[in-house]
Amino acid sequence: MPQAESAIALIDCNSFYASCERVFRPDLLRTPIVVLSNNDGCVIARSAEAKALGIKMGEPYFQIRQKLRQHGIFAFSSNYALYGDMSQRVMTILEGMAPVLEVYSIDEAFADLTGMPGSLERLGREMRARVLRCTGIPVGVGIAQTKTLAKLANRAAKLWQRQTGGVVDIRKPEKRNRLLQVMDVSEVWGIGRQMTAHLADMNIRTAWDLAQADAWTLRSKFSVVVEKTARELRGTSCLALEEQVPPKQEICCSRMFGKRLHELPPIREAVASYTARACEKLRAQHSLCKKVRISIRTGMFNPDEPKFTKGIICELPYPTDDTRLITKAASAGLELIFRAGFAFSKAEILLLDLRQRGEFTDDLFVATPPMAAERVMGVMDAINARWGRGTMRPAGVPAKPDWGMRREMMSPSYTTRIDQLWTVT
Repeated sequence: MPQAESAIALIDCNSFYASCERVFRPDLLRTPIVVLSNNDGCVIARSAEAKALGIKMGEPYFQIRQKLRQHGIFAFSSNYALYGDMSQRVMTILEGMAPVLEVYSIDEAFADLTGMPGSLERLGREMRARVLRCTGIPVGVGIAQTKTLAKLANRAAKLWQRQTGGVVDIRKPEKRNRLLQVMDVSEVWGIGRQMTAHLADMNIRTAWDLAQADAWTLRSKFSVVVEKTARELRGTSCLALEEQVPPKQEICCSRMFGKRLHELPPIREAVASYTARACEKLRAQHSLCKKVRISIRTGMFNPDEPKFTKGIICELPYPTDDTRLITKAASAGLELIFRAGFAFSKAEILLLDLRQRGEFTDDLFVATPPMAAERVMGVMDAINARWGRGTMRPAGVPAKPDWGMRREMMSPSYTTRIDQLWTVT
């Protein structure tokens, strides 16, 4: 019996953050929307209408505020609790329609459709319709033999949505080749700006050129990653679906302060808060960390403010997920790098040297974590999971800090807070 042809679909939410805001604001269905980063800093998401008006990703809000007003563009503060919940709803629907699903990011997932009966293009349209009907989020679907080709097909589905209806299947060689020939090499998954320039020097300008290039030459000149990309464009699968997301090698929590901070105590509170959040992520993936990096910096855009940035790595006595111990180390590091006389705007916590339980050997000659610490952290996580994040927190983390992020344009948490549930009158 012949083996079924590989079929991989990439389902990607369109302008996800902006789409989430529109779900509960149907009056903004055709209105241009942008979503801002933490502290209302810069643009991190744009609706198609905002893109058409020339709004660029990463533009600082304070520089384009007047332009947004002029064009009637609505700006929203980021509401990650809402976006995370909406993402979970989308992925739950897709899990019920595909035998194998790899959630790749908050707004996209790969689905293995190999061996599925009937028309896969029709299945893609059913996926699109069901997600839209059940969540209000529009998605694009690209179907091909490999992950890289599925990414490219998804890009085509979005670029030519009117012609394709948001679903593109390029498993047939003639369709695949035609798409490769019209797509710039910069549109290929994993090919960034610098790599595009290097490939241009080799006269590789389209996805088709990259697919036809000698794989071993690409490997020797660049890397095995570029070689695999070229093979994937030819239809040879080199990237398997991962049903289980591998643990992160680093965990970061970084925030802008709601206002400039000049004194050590409020920065210490912020560092304790960010460390607590990073430790929650650490325990969620069942990891331990051996090092923590703390860094602080001043604002980068005001030319009248003196600039200062500094970081330090602090070694922990043993691999741990204990918020108390990691916070103590981070606070000690902060004491060493803080300098009076500067207006600080941001702090960052980075957990390093991550290890999984049972995958390392304890040192007989150093201290070991007390058993009680694991139980304490487990109780704290269980309470916060049931009653909401921050219900139980370290003493150094204030409930409502005056240095908290500015979110002056944040929408209600329609799906994650009882007091802000969406009501229809």
